[in-house]
Amino acid sequence: MAWFEKDFIAFFLELEANNHREWFHENKERYEKSVKEPFYDFVSEMISRLQKDDPEIAIPAKDAIFRIYRDVRFSKNKTPYKTNTSAIISAGGRKDFTRLGIYLELKVSGIQFYGGAHHLEKEQLFKVRTAIMKNPAAFNKVINAKGFKENFGEVQGAKNKRLPKEFSQAAETNPLLFNKNFYYGCQLDTEYLLKDNLADIIFDLYKAGKPFNTFFNNIIAK
Repeated sequence: MAWFEKDFIAFFLELEANNHREWFHENKERYEKSVKEPFYDFVSEMISRLQKDDPEIAIPAKDAIFRIYRDVRFSKNKTPYKTNTSAIISAGGRKDFTRLGIYLELKVSGIQFYGGAHHLEKEQLFKVRTAIMKNPAAFNKVINAKGFKENFGEVQGAKNKRLPKEFSQAAETNPLLFNKNFYYGCQLDTEYLLKDNLADIIFDLYKAGKPFNTFFNNIIAK
């Protein structure tokens, strides 16, 4: 049985055209039934699966799931609701980015899946760059692994235009040292939302990205 029904997609299609409080309040019960509850159950299932592989991932689903309400205080876009539902499944969930996990975003166009180090403090970034510079073979083994390449392609991330001088020479042969963050991801088409084996598919993506997350967790934790 699929985790999500067709009304999951229909709800967000209609929300995109009616992103205001009156429409949402009229459809609040529908949101609870077609979006919030099944997504909560799905995230709970994924936490359970990931926890068996990594016991540190022991959070309740509510600590992983982001609210649908947008923070419009500093945004030019004043629409009150997100047109997706999303969660971070990791040891710290959405409140703590110090331990890497996976990010899921479900919307009309399908599923966005991400992992890696998207939020690195200055000291953490220095540790990561140092580890990559000193042992490029270990890092290259992770990012060139067959499962990683087939599912995610290349490492993504914003880049610095300049580097501290201690990394400049190494960056000539390893330009990823210019990255300010290091993450990977892929998008699954809308049809995947209605698949019976969606949890299996997401878990397989988690496993393909796990060596990458482990590489960074071991560095950041030191």
